[in-house]
Amino acid sequence: MNDPLPLVVANLKANKTWQEIVGWLDLVGPKALDFPGTIVVCPSLPFIGSAHAKIQSANWRIKLAVQNISQFDQGPYTGEVAATQVKNLCDYAIVGHSERRQNFTESDNIVAQKFQKAKEAGLTAIFCATGPGIAIPAGVRVVAYEPIFAIGTGNTDTPENAASVAQKLKAKGEFIVIYGGSVTGENVASFLKKGTVDGVLVGTASLDPATFIDIIESATY
Repeated sequence: MNDPLPLVVANLKANKTWQEIVGWLDLVGPKALDFPGTIVVCPSLPFIGSAHAKIQSANWRIKLAVQNISQFDQGPYTGEVAATQVKNLCDYAIVGHSERRQNFTESDNIVAQKFQKAKEAGLTAIFCATGPGIAIPAGVRVVAYEPIFAIGTGNTDTPENAASVAQKLKAKGEFIVIYGGSVTGENVASFLKKGTVDGVLVGTASLDPATFIDIIESATY
């Protein structure tokens, strides 16, 4: 991954209609032009193609990520989406998010398979880990530290502990480490520390474009 840091990722999860995403992009897109790092938005799968076309036509500095991919190649897997089907639309893929692990019982083995498919398709995986003890496959470049207690709860980790976890993760490999868990415009700067925490994965706070703009305007080292 050669994109400039910090990396700020908006995970919209299973939220928003296409018209709402249009409104989101129309507000965030112009603001992204002045951001020194990299902004990534993760809309729901049905809107990936249309979001790609809109971003390209407006020439906004926003990259796309798919929220999930299949551990399988293209084939008879109803409901699945292969990495090769979105590789020309997205630059990134979220792999192993805690909600996938909890709600869809994704094991370390399944997550590792998904990472491999993303890698083979040329997508940069945002590999989610709840802590430094999570198994991380060889070749992972971006790790998102997302403590379970902080996901969508408003109960964020401390910047000091996030930095400590990031250091432990970086001791295991040459990772870009981003923090995810109740990130806001008020606390984002406290988490970012050049060479330690390289960005943020934003969930709930990314849904309101004004709040997300506040985050990117505050996301400085």
